[in-house]
Amino acid sequence: MTIAEQADDADTGDSGICGAILTALSWVLVFLTLPFSLCVCFKVVQEYERAVIFRLGRLVSGGAKGPGIFFILPCIDAYARVDLRTRTYDVPPQEVLTKDSVTVSVDAVVYYRVSNATISVANVENAHHSTRLLAQTTLRNMLGTRPLHEILSDRDAISSSMQLTLDEATDAWGIKVERVEIKDVRLPVQLQRAMAAEAEAAREARAKVIAAEGEQKASRALREASEVIGDSPAALQLRYLQTLNTISAEKNSTIVFPLPIDLLTYFMKAQGAMAKRE
Repeated sequence: MTIAEQADDADTGDSGICGAILTALSWVLVFLTLPFSLCVCFKVVQEYERAVIFRLGRLVSGGAKGPGIFFILPCIDAYARVDLRTRTYDVPPQEVLTKDSVTVSVDAVVYYRVSNATISVANVENAHHSTRLLAQTTLRNMLGTRPLHEILSDRDAISSSMQLTLDEATDAWGIKVERVEIKDVRLPVQLQRAMAAEAEAAREARAKVIAAEGEQKASRALREASEVIGDSPAALQLRYLQTLNTISAEKNSTIVFPLPIDLLTYFMKAQGAMAKRE
């Protein structure tokens, strides 16, 4: 056994003896001051709380106490209340430089709770403050490795990845990160204008394509209709009469004299024959 180990054993033994003496004196004080000491010795924690007890600077065996009534010894016991309910932290807007060198302002919401009361008190000075600072740095680091289009279109994947990273890092602090949500991504004004112009140009291009496709379909339909009418003179005559009916229904001063299509065809053929004779 080394000298350092012997010194540690001696310190442990001395502290054990002193602790036993002080514990005995504390019990004597409790019995001497009954029943007033009961108001100091008995404490109550709620259903959502736990009490971490330290006796002479050491954790009391058995872990955190509660919910309900627990007993402490005056002068030598100290305890810390730990709230196990889920807390919400609004991450303030963080200025982030994305992978494609665009500066954006991003804020988020982190939902977390204490999963182990003893570890959250013994392993870290302020578990809540540490978790909040880690959330801010994690948000900046994670968004800095992604291009702008992924940040705008893939928020769910970023939130899930951030939640896993935070949960893994805060496990040693007794903190469980339940959920992370990206609230808002604010872009510079010039970039917003450029994106709006790009979107408008894309919409105009799609509108022109749709209009061209419509004209193409309409021309095909007209060609098919002309072929059907050309094969049937009666259909052409009906179409002619329908057009006359439409014109006469309007309020105008135009006088229309309907002529049979066959008569016009006859005159056209006669004129062609005369031209050939000449």
